Amino acid sequence: METESEPYVRLSTLRQLHQVVADLNTARSLADTLQTVADGVVAGLNYELACVNLVRPDGDLVVAAFAGSSAAEALITGRVGSRSSWDRRLSMGVAWGDLRFIPHTEGWVLMEDDVPQWHTDGPAPRFEDEWHPHDRLYAPMYAPTLGSARAGGAPSGSGRELLGVISVDRPRNGRHPGPWGQEALQMYASQSAIAISNARLRSNMQRALVRLEREQQALRASEESFRQAFEYAPSGMAIAEMGGDQHGRLLRTNDALCRLLGRPASVMRRYSFADLVHPEDIGTLLRTSAEGGRAELRLGRRDGTYVWVSLRNSVVADTADGPRFLLTHVEDIEERKRHELQLAHRASHDALTGLPNSAELRSRLSARLCERPSVPGGETAYGGGYDARRDGGYESPYESGQHDGGHDPAYDSGYEPQPQPQPQPQSYEHEHEHGFGFEPAGGSGPYDHHVHMVAPTGGEVDDGTKGLAVLFCDLDGFKSINDRFGHHTGDAVLIEVARRLTTGVRDGDTVARLGGDEFVVLADGLGAADAADLAVRLRNAIIPPIRVDGRAVRVGASFGIGWAECGMTVEEVLNSADQRMYVEKRSRAKVHRRAG
Repeated sequence: METESEPYVRLSTLRQLHQVVADLNTARSLADTLQTVADGVVAGLNYELACVNLVRPDGDLVVAAFAGSSAAEALITGRVGSRSSWDRRLSMGVAWGDLRFIPHTEGWVLMEDDVPQWHTDGPAPRFEDEWHPHDRLYAPMYAPTLGSARAGGAPSGSGRELLGVISVDRPRNGRHPGPWGQEALQMYASQSAIAISNARLRSNMQRALVRLEREQQALRASEESFRQAFEYAPSGMAIAEMGGDQHGRLLRTNDALCRLLGRPASVMRRYSFADLVHPEDIGTLLRTSAEGGRAELRLGRRDGTYVWVSLRNSVVADTADGPRFLLTHVEDIEERKRHELQLAHRASHDALTGLPNSAELRSRLSARLCERPSVPGGETAYGGGYDARRDGGYESPYESGQHDGGHDPAYDSGYEPQPQPQPQPQSYEHEHEHGFGFEPAGGSGPYDHHVHMVAPTGGEVDDGTKGLAVLFCDLDGFKSINDRFGHHTGDAVLIEVARRLTTGVRDGDTVARLGGDEFVVLADGLGAADAADLAVRLRNAIIPPIRVDGRAVRVGASFGIGWAECGMTVEEVLNSADQRMYVEKRSRAKVHRRAG
């Protein structure tokens, strides 16, 4: 019998308690720790049966370990009891410190609740402290806290987190535990709570370490994937600083971008995109938003040339509060831009001669005109037609009839024995055409600040006024060439006429093909005499023979001179010059306008 006067019993119990507590710290996992707790009750505290009920995250308690009976272990391990049923049990019976003893006289009401239980029938007790098979003894395990009260120093479970409950049965001596046995079980429950908390912490740390290692592996894999995607991307990519004094400086470039710009990666790190962009595109670059910004501009190559690229920017955060970087995707769009320019050129230029077409001519004229007339009252000056015979130099020997009896036989036959250079088609891809460089109507350009157009008012007398002369040219005899020799010869004649007209004007002037055999020349800054002289020079440039497929053909030309003046429409300007051209054409004898 255990009594306070038997020190050797206490010493033996302490030794056993010390051993089982030491065993708690040898378990490697939470499951091992829970089973060690149950085994320690049977091995060190002299109970035949022990069960460990662990609180789950939802608050209910599950049978996590059992010791003393394999049959009972198989029956109830893993079963769950509700928290409300456990709270009811821990508030019944007799409180022995943190322990809770429910005698068989009260425990019969618990036979039907949902707490998993195991008991064996036996005889009724023969004396007062003898253990009955239906007696119940529970040792709650509370989470350890700093400054927690000693066992019995506070109400059961007061302010503490319940980790689980150890339930014991059938003491080996067949009696209720005395004060020392109660203290030993309570101390063991307290140490078990510490061991379970430590096991949980170790388990959480292990899971966290495994998760961290997986995240690091995923991060390394992601970084490697990004590195490979960055380095081996078929289009250019760059990482640049964002913000600070070094904003925009290139930190890293891939091989595709280095090849595109002809610069090694070590050299690229010395630049920013602002250093590489074409001077005309710096505004576009600055207007590009930092995040999600897009721009099409030109970047400089090492050889001094520029390439059209499309920039797409996105912001990359290094860490939550760390520096941010600008990831730029650089796509070579040189070929696309070239096609766009070709399409734009084709839309605004004649496919045969490469000259600006009718639409482009009207666009350029429209850009120079405004609705406000230059003379009060809306009066306009249209200029006049030009007749070569008035100034002498305009009329050729072929028209005057002074060449061998009135005309050259070769002129009628279309054949000239003297060799002439073969006309070559003008490529429409040339960078500069003879023109004003006007932007299309409605766009911005060098004439944002409008210069008011005026026309000379002195007729044939030069009054010193300079204006925009519009020379309407119609070829004489071209139809007979087309009919006699075919469209191939006619096309060659048109190409050569276009070349001769272009050669005969200044770099700032425009030569356009209006359609068929009609051409228009726009020449700015001319007076009346200047326009007349220009018409003479152009006609004299056109009338020499044109050699096509071994034969020489000739065409003549009639010019009408009009003036572009604010207050006039484009059609009025062209009609004025056209009318003057027909006046000049009708004023000459038909024989003098033949060609072939």
